[in-house]
Parts: sequence; structure tokens; C-alpha cells
Amino acid sequence: MTVTSEQRFGEFVAVRRHEGQDHVAELVLDRPKAMNAVSTDMARSIAAACDALGADRDVRATVLTSSHERAFCVGADLKERNSFSDADLVRQRPTARAAYTGVLELPMPVIAAVHGFALGGGFELALACDVIVADATAVVGLPEVSVGVIPGGGGTQLLPRRVGAARAAELVFSARRVEAAEARELGLVDELVEAGRDREEALALGARIAANSPVGLRAAKKALRLGQGLDLRAGLEVEDAAWRSVAFSGDRAEGVAAFNEKRRPDWPGE
Repeated sequence: MTVTSEQRFGEFVAVRRHEGQDHVAELVLDRPKAMNAVSTDMARSIAAACDALGADRDVRATVLTSSHERAFCVGADLKERNSFSDADLVRQRPTARAAYTGVLELPMPVIAAVHGFALGGGFELALACDVIVADATAVVGLPEVSVGVIPGGGGTQLLPRRVGAARAAELVFSARRVEAAEARELGLVDELVEAGRDREEALALGARIAANSPVGLRAAKKALRLGQGLDLRAGLEVEDAAWRSVAFSGDRAEGVAAFNEKRRPDWPGE
């Protein structure tokens, strides 16, 4: 797949666009010498890249990938953390949080392409996405309690929303690593593909998603996210508000017209 443009955010993060996929952005974790361990600088770059993507109305889907052959991301940079004083750790916390919430709060659908190790904060980055595509080499887990901390990038909140409270508790408390087949069975990942095909399949899914209305996609994601954890009646009110935000949009008019005229829609994006 031909890269038509690349924007760097610091040394360790890139946003790429590809030929024939005008509305799909690839957000690349690019610190291969450290298996994408998230340092302070890398966290800052992830947040900056997400700010830019969130403001780009041309992006209808984002795919989070890794440049490392054997890892998606191994989590926080523990070598850096080992040099921190308590005061350093306190100062670094908002920067770390901004990276994870940056991915979580992207307004368009986001797909993680996972291979190899996705552990701790690395798995939390994937959990912050809407869909996780993993290949047969994937190994995921939240091992933080084994080093005296807890998942701090959203794991204690995002994992039970995926797999339920009891299963999430077992995984967090045991700190165990879960290989690809079991991860798919437990719902830790959503699609399981052949080894080496996670990025290709995730980008293809991104392209299928991006063929749809950008207004509709963002509103649907907002409704899905805001409705989580609410009772049904409150959730339906969230859905109704999202429906009202798109019902009189240019995209809705174009979508209905294109359906009746038996042609592909040309989304105005408003």
C-alpha cells in the first residue's frame, strides 16, 4: 500500500495517508527500538497526533498500527519510570493520561491493528479503540499488578465494558498474558486474522467504514460511547439526541437521494 503523505509528531509517532484511501488515517506507533514502550515524549506525541486527527474533518476512520514486527506496544517505558522520583511521576501523569484519552476521544471510528505483544498500556491503547483486529501472533494483557501498580490508561474501566466485571477482574488480578485464540474467544479482540495481516485487514475495514457518511459515523460513535453504562431509557435519549444532530444534515439529504437514484453518495460531510 503506497503512502502518499506522512506527518511526524515528534520522533516516535506518525500519521500516514495512503493511495486510494483518502479518508482513512493511519496512526503509527513508531518507536521500534523500544518495542513502542510509551515514554513521556511518545505520550506527548500520541496526544498531539490525536488532537490533529480530531480536528481533521476529512478523516472518517483512523487505524492505530505499529512499526515493530513483533509488538504492537509493550506499555509504559519502565526504564524511564525507574529513573523517576515520586515528584517526576506526579508531573508525568497528566501527559500519560492525555495519550490514552487522546485515542479514546477521537471522534471518528478507530481500529487497532494488533500483532505480537500488546501489554499494559499497549493493550489499553487498543482498548481505547472501537474495534481491535489482531493477528495470530497477538499476546494481550494487563500485567500492572505484577509490578506494583494498576492499569492506569483506562484498563480498569474499558476492559469490564468489553468482557464483564468478573472476567476483567480475573485478568487484571492474575496479570496473565492471553494469546490470540483465547483473546478472541473472551472478546478481548474482535477479529482474528492470519499472522502478518492485522494491519492490512484493519486498513481494509477502515476503508469500508470510511465509505459511509462522516456525519453519521461521528454521531453514531458519540451515541455508542455516551450510552454505555446508562439505563435503557437514558440511553435512548442519548440516541435520540444523536439522531436529531444528523436528521437535517447535508449527509442525510445526500444519502437518501443517492439511495433513490441508485448511485454512490457524494458526502458533503455536514
